[in-house]
Amino acid sequence: MSVRDGLMDQVPRLRRYARALINNRELADDLVQDTLERALRNAGQFRPDSDLRAWLFTIMHNVFINQVRKAGSRAVHVSVDDGVPESEFAVAANPSQSLEVRDLDFALQRLPDDQREVVLLVGLEEMSYADVALALGVPIGTVMSRLSRGRERLRALMSGKQPGAKLKVVR
Repeated sequence: MSVRDGLMDQVPRLRRYARALINNRELADDLVQDTLERALRNAGQFRPDSDLRAWLFTIMHNVFINQVRKAGSRAVHVSVDDGVPESEFAVAANPSQSLEVRDLDFALQRLPDDQREVVLLVGLEEMSYADVALALGVPIGTVMSRLSRGRERLRALMSGKQPGAKLKVVR
């Protein structure tokens, strides 16, 4: 399988991770597109005996870090959706589950970037510690400590024990 063929299989994972990482659909899609462009441009550097998913997440991580560094010099992106379909406003069958997902997303966005990346790659993408370490360019011990601190902070945020955690209580 060529790198081009493998890229198509990874797009859903890249989109899911980017959307969880950024929490802005348009910017997340831009991040995925930038990642795919860089991957195609550098396809010759991919080693066929390595993990394509880890290689792509490494690229995405680097693109994301570069964007964060540049963010200070750019204007704030504000999304304006003129044509939002009515289905976007539909009420979920289980409102408390919907609130829990919203609260989890709220809590994830309050984690420092380095902890959020590790929590998402291990928890959402089910990547091994070794693959996460490779993707982020850090030692496995750093992955484990960031994951531990991130999970601990998420628990505190979700329970309302973390300062600044103003999550709705569902009764």
